[in-house]
Amino acid sequence: MSETRQSELRGDCANCFGLCCVALPFAKSADFAVNKASGEACRNLQEDFRCGIHTRLRDSGFPGCTVYDCFGAGQKVSQVTFGGVSWREAPDTARRMYEVFPVMRQLHELLRYLAEARALPATRTLHGELDRALARVTALTEGAPADLERFDVGPVRAEVNPLLLKSSSLVRAAVGGKPKSRRGADLIGARLRGAKLRGADLRGALLIAADLSGADLSLADLIGADLRDADLSGADLTGALFLTQPQLNAARGDAATRLPDGFARPAHWSR
Repeated sequence: MSETRQSELRGDCANCFGLCCVALPFAKSADFAVNKASGEACRNLQEDFRCGIHTRLRDSGFPGCTVYDCFGAGQKVSQVTFGGVSWREAPDTARRMYEVFPVMRQLHELLRYLAEARALPATRTLHGELDRALARVTALTEGAPADLERFDVGPVRAEVNPLLLKSSSLVRAAVGGKPKSRRGADLIGARLRGAKLRGADLRGALLIAADLSGADLSLADLIGADLRDADLSGADLTGALFLTQPQLNAARGDAATRLPDGFARPAHWSR
């Protein structure tokens, strides 16, 4: 994936109107220190739309914020869909902006996966189809607010998913033999220390608090896998497919964890 495409599909808070801090609700829990309703600005949101506790979210009781990424939807809605005019400047647009944001986020997530698949040499036989899918979803993100706020992303996701599955299969075929499939498996708290999961299909697997320390997850398909509190210490995620930064941020790891190119080692891993 090109650096330009990566930046477009990564949250840029400096060019967003703090939409995730206003549009999305959250409940007081281990992830959030307080309750907040949809459309209500978080108490930590400043006048410049920046988070007042961004550098100490975990210590302040807001670890849930550290595992969220809008995939660039925030700046797209703020600067393109609504032309750079914020909900504070034009309060009458606020409700529609809050409705559009989660739709745009889903579309940008699809773009993120499609762009990754398109960048993989092993998917060259699918490049034509992937290019068309990218163009279609990109066009949808450029729609008018009235069209986006009521748009159902489900059918588009259903169209894109077979392409992502084909892409995954082409890449994982390099492993040889029959790769393990634990798609959608309940592996909560599973003891998988040192497990040989190279090229495994772990799409949608529940790996909450699983012990994956020292596991070989290279070339594994991790799209939608729940890695909250999973132990990735010393694990090898080289070439892992459809992995996202929020998934890593939700997990635990250390300096020995091997990450794919383009990913940042979460700050809390070093603690």
